[in-house]
Amino acid sequence: MEIQAVLEALRTLGAQPGAIEVVSDSTYVVHCFRDNWWRGWIARGWKNSQKQPVANRDLWEPLIDLVRSRPGISFRWVKGHSGDRMNDLVDQIAVVAAKGPFGPTPGPDPEAAPDLTLF
Repeated sequence: MEIQAVLEALRTLGAQPGAIEVVSDSTYVVHCFRDNWWRGWIARGWKNSQKQPVANRDLWEPLIDLVRSRPGISFRWVKGHSGDRMNDLVDQIAVVAAKGPFGPTPGPDPEAAPDLTLF
């Protein structure tokens, strides 16, 4: 899920100008880019250092393409569950989202909803 989260975040940001710092508690994601693991994977035909197929290649390929095509993306690791305010927040959001599936949000009950008309 960490790979998917970074991929979707970068897709959402698109080609907006400026630097982007991806902060993650996933050493797998951070090391891939900080330590250029992806370069070895590509050079070895998508094999890892143990000559095994790279897991999650279907996610890594588009993510690597995005990072390569957009200058100014950096990666920083943060320890998970350590009191980092933003990391704790996204962890809570992920826990709630994992409890899905979610259907359409029901509209307000007109008989129970307070009158929110603004004058």
